[in-house]
Amino acid sequence: MSDRTAGMTVVPAARTRERTLSVITLAAGEFHAPSLSDFFPPAVLFEGTPFELDRLMLVRLLMTAVVVIVFVLAFRAPKIVPRGLQNVMEAGVVFVKEQIADEVLGKENGKKFLPLLATIFFTVLFLNFSGVIPGLNISSNARIGMPLVLAAIVYITYNFVGIRKYGFFSYIRHSIVVPDVPVALHVLLIPIEFISTFILRPFTLTVRLMANMLAGHIMLVLFFSATWFFLFDATAWMKVFSPFSLLAGIGFTLFELLVIGLQAYVFALLAAVYIGEAQHAADH
Repeated sequence: MSDRTAGMTVVPAARTRERTLSVITLAAGEFHAPSLSDFFPPAVLFEGTPFELDRLMLVRLLMTAVVVIVFVLAFRAPKIVPRGLQNVMEAGVVFVKEQIADEVLGKENGKKFLPLLATIFFTVLFLNFSGVIPGLNISSNARIGMPLVLAAIVYITYNFVGIRKYGFFSYIRHSIVVPDVPVALHVLLIPIEFISTFILRPFTLTVRLMANMLAGHIMLVLFFSATWFFLFDATAWMKVFSPFSLLAGIGFTLFELLVIGLQAYVFALLAAVYIGEAQHAADH
């Protein structure tokens, strides 16, 4: 899915060349201040078609292939006592099962929705992880397309679960009508509950993931590009600042690793919470 069809502004064709926001490109010997326009690099393949691919789309495809290959290698010949890659990936699946699916939905429903929650968790995790891989240097979740697709999947799933259990109108009523409150308050509460449940949830899921990865990437580029600038472009007395910006960049990279895992956990956790609430809409 191209992000130019996911609600973002189309990049003007008159722009002949864009550098992708990347630490690696800074080594070309020229300092370029980062900007949001760098998240829309020129097309690499199929330009001008609905299947247009730019660098970020290629990163998405690459990391999708990586996660598929990792799972195939880990579980193609599973052993009773896991070792190596199987041990690592099995620990990840167990984490999603016990800390997200079973914890929020219970064992029976958790088992039913584990494939979806595990897919969301590992997709977000691997796509985010590309932001700290040399040569890639960007999370494709920092652009709205993929977060929007994942949020849409969650939105469709939890509404389908609720509608299947209660029926369409009964599900809507249970979701937006708060019981045991004065009748006059329904005039205020029903619109708030409707907006919160059916409009803000997919919006916040999308923006939370995108904004965190976008902000983290810009911070990394600022620190490392500042290091390059202080070392090679700044006047002599300013070169003393380069070690400080480098250390800040390394420290923020470690912090970004935490954010990468946290965002995967939060997205999958909220997906489970919304599914659980849809299943128990009558207990609103």
